[in-house]
Amino acid sequence: MSVVFTMAESEKKENTVYKVHESEHQETDLPPLKSSVKTPGGASPIKNLVRMLSFSKKRENEEPETKDNSTGNNTQSSSTETKEDGFFRRLSTVRKSFTRREKCTSIEENYISEDNSSDSIVKREGSKKSLYNFAFQNISETHLAAMQINDLIQNKSLEEAYINLLSMRLEVQREQKALGEKAMSVELIHKEKDLCLLFNNLKDQLTEIVRESCILPSYDKELLVQVAAIIQEEERNKGEMGGLGVWKAAIQDGVRETLSEVHLHSHEQNASCIAVHLECLGKKIVEHLEKAKTDFVDVYQPSFKVFETCVLSCHAFVEEHLKDLLKNVTELKDFHKILDFIDCYQSEKILGSPSFQPKMKEMKSPTLSDNVLDLIRKGYCDCLKKDLKESVQNIINIESETIWKKKEPPRKTEDGKFQIAQVHMDVSAMIKKYTNNCGKLDGNLKKNVVCNCIEALKDFPERFEKEFEKQNSSLLGSDLLDCCLWAQYHIAYINSFSLIKEDMEGYKDTCPHEVKQLQTELDGVVDQLGKALLKQFRTEIGPYLGNMMTKEWLSTDTDFNELTNRIETYSGFCKSMKHPPAKAFANDVHYHVVKGYISELLKNKFSCKGRKNDIAGTKIREQYEGLNKLFQQMGSTMEWLYPLGDQLSVIIEQEHEKDIKQHLSPLVKNYSDISKKQISAILSFRDNGFRFEKSQVIQHFNELKQKVKTDHNGNQEQTFFSDIK
Repeated sequence: MSVVFTMAESEKKENTVYKVHESEHQETDLPPLKSSVKTPGGASPIKNLVRMLSFSKKRENEEPETKDNSTGNNTQSSSTETKEDGFFRRLSTVRKSFTRREKCTSIEENYISEDNSSDSIVKREGSKKSLYNFAFQNISETHLAAMQINDLIQNKSLEEAYINLLSMRLEVQREQKALGEKAMSVELIHKEKDLCLLFNNLKDQLTEIVRESCILPSYDKELLVQVAAIIQEEERNKGEMGGLGVWKAAIQDGVRETLSEVHLHSHEQNASCIAVHLECLGKKIVEHLEKAKTDFVDVYQPSFKVFETCVLSCHAFVEEHLKDLLKNVTELKDFHKILDFIDCYQSEKILGSPSFQPKMKEMKSPTLSDNVLDLIRKGYCDCLKKDLKESVQNIINIESETIWKKKEPPRKTEDGKFQIAQVHMDVSAMIKKYTNNCGKLDGNLKKNVVCNCIEALKDFPERFEKEFEKQNSSLLGSDLLDCCLWAQYHIAYINSFSLIKEDMEGYKDTCPHEVKQLQTELDGVVDQLGKALLKQFRTEIGPYLGNMMTKEWLSTDTDFNELTNRIETYSGFCKSMKHPPAKAFANDVHYHVVKGYISELLKNKFSCKGRKNDIAGTKIREQYEGLNKLFQQMGSTMEWLYPLGDQLSVIIEQEHEKDIKQHLSPLVKNYSDISKKQISAILSFRDNGFRFEKSQVIQHFNELKQKVKTDHNGNQEQTFFSDIK
């Protein structure tokens, strides 16, 4: 960075010998002076620095040297200067001693004048982590010109540049203090501006060195030690360069640039680009933190918290990087890779690595912020909704291609009892597929995913049923095998949707509203499939029921036998149907067969004459008992319909009015919705010639109806005759 300095840079300073008083120095924000230093005129800043810096160390198997102010001690100090051959050799010796982790309980800094006329010792506390310390208490009154200091900064002669800057800072402070409330001179203004520019340049240089130490595979460790010392001193004195705040920003920039080197290919180059990229990023984070733990910890004082700073810098990058990745992620598989990375990030594979212990235990391991997690959840769920639509449609498409078009019969359960379709397994597998990985982030995402899956399935039952009916209506032809296959499909899907409904119970606690909606839809489709099956059954038995209660019926059982054959066939279907739909279907079949059978009796198609009523009554009883047995085997629970056939048969068999009146009461009580018109039709079927007698029965019937209504002792819950038109 090129800097244009003001006229103050050409100002020539006359080298003088001065003494800074402790009281005066305390007003400069620097540590108070411990002693005065006399510097002969013409001495160079680097020589002054050499004279001001001296270290005493405790080596292994050595006793610490005793210090005194005797002449012998002065001689020993001078001899030491000659042996060390200057400033950098002493620094090297000190750094090596700390690299070997030798214990050093204190560091004594001796400031010795060039002519050895005076000695001063300043004691500072040290530790095994202290690699370097400046003698900042003793600053020469003279300093280099601004351009010369800038050259030192650019050439990375950091110690000498910083000492001169401190001297320049003291000079400006003294001059400002001397002015009091007077306005500053142009010269002082320029000098203050130069000082500010130089400190900014030094800060930029320090920042760059710290940043490069994070980026480059190798770096000047000795130089970084000096940087740490300057930053620490600035932090202690709250100087112009910002101290640890600037250093942390430099570390963060370095970490960001290091981790940004992990390349991200496009999907065209590599379909698994996100997975590969995140795997490499994880390795890079581990590599950098290993470097921080093994190298940086030995360079910086504990107060820097360098490992923690590097961890937090990596974490800040990860959060921002995940946000950027989410902008371009459009496929659910890539979201899964992000979730895998998050799972690894907190595990032993990255932040929880055993090699980072106990450092990581000493600090609270960082976790992803709610903001980042919410973005991942939203992005995942938005992408999931698109995938779910395709997945749901695929279930229908697969069933159409592999089952319906090929007329493949449904498979059975392992025990061979029930017919079932693949659709149940497909739906269960779909939900598991989407919920398995998402739990790696947190329970909230899994809950959202489950709710989205069930929400997407809400329209599925109806869509499936419509597509099924559209493609399979052609099976209902003259081919009996196709008709049976059609019925088997219905039973298989009734079973499958019932199983899906049962599965949804497991998600009721997670999203009760969505589950309730889906279960309602499933009940509706199961009901529709059952009705379609019942409708087909009624269509098949219609012609045979139509021939009941006729002259031919009285003389032959052909139509009734065909009716029972159809009932037996559908009873077999019902046995391969799971409960509760099987029970509901058996009850529906029972009710509609009885209703159809009795309806024919009330149509006045035939009237028994000349004792044929006995034959008709007996036949009705026998046939009705046969039907009852079939329905019991089928699993019907409509026991209240069982007595009807016998009660009607008894009435039809009676010859006299008084006998009919005796048997009328149980019928009215059990089936209180029977009407006068219907009882008249029953009597007419018995014999349409007994007009007067019938009227007596009707009168008694009306009395029974009124009594049942008044006493509330009739069967008011079930309706039967009122459903017959």
